[in-house]
Amino acid sequence: MLIDTHCHLDFPEFDLDRDDVVARAAKVQVGCIINVGSSLEGSRKSVELSRQYPGVYAVVGIHPHEADEFKQEDAAEIKKLAQQEKVVAIGEIGLDYFKNFSKSENQRPLFVSLVNTAQELGLPLVIHSREASIDTINILKEAMPVRAVVHCFSGDADFLKNCLDLGFYVSFTCNVTYPKAQGLRDLMKTVPLDRIMLETDAPYLSPQELRGKRNEPANVAILAREAAGIMGLNIDKLAEATTANAKKFFGIE
Repeated sequence: MLIDTHCHLDFPEFDLDRDDVVARAAKVQVGCIINVGSSLEGSRKSVELSRQYPGVYAVVGIHPHEADEFKQEDAAEIKKLAQQEKVVAIGEIGLDYFKNFSKSENQRPLFVSLVNTAQELGLPLVIHSREASIDTINILKEAMPVRAVVHCFSGDADFLKNCLDLGFYVSFTCNVTYPKAQGLRDLMKTVPLDRIMLETDAPYLSPQELRGKRNEPANVAILAREAAGIMGLNIDKLAEATTANAKKFFGIE
């Protein structure tokens, strides 16, 4: 069995065929899908999807892109949503200094606020960090102990080492299949097998063989095959390890 540890089935790209998307994932042994909220409305929808589909679990949070519009009452609603059944983490939260859709000075307090919420509720964190590794690590160090996975890992070797030293998991997406991603593949080889997860980040980042098409959870099977080759592992061993890691991290039976 495989687990897609990060996707966005709540996005409108799936409105016309969401049932079929979930069914296709099940056909290729994707036993669980972790749907990750990236806004207040997306978090509400994430919880709804977890109620609708037995194999879907919810993560609730507010993406750093939304930080300029953040209000304290939003944090209160995220906290309320996070206490619903089948909500397994707070995310995706973090910092994004690459696109800067929100001001960095607004991103940081949002990040800290939702880290605090996770700590209060005893939930792990799903972290987004892009071109913001130093501030991300500093905020998380200040909050320790926390449990976290850095999703769609795209940092350098120093950031990877800092994440692993703090006991975090790292999650890789289908972008490791891209011809220009050799540096990312080299880093992937260095991650201990008990710290790695797989995700699609659907509808984004389709694998190389499907570039230009919408990504979906079933494609985590393609990623698993490629990751096994990168890491020099039997695919069954990789699937077993990444699934065990996800179940442990998210508290899924």
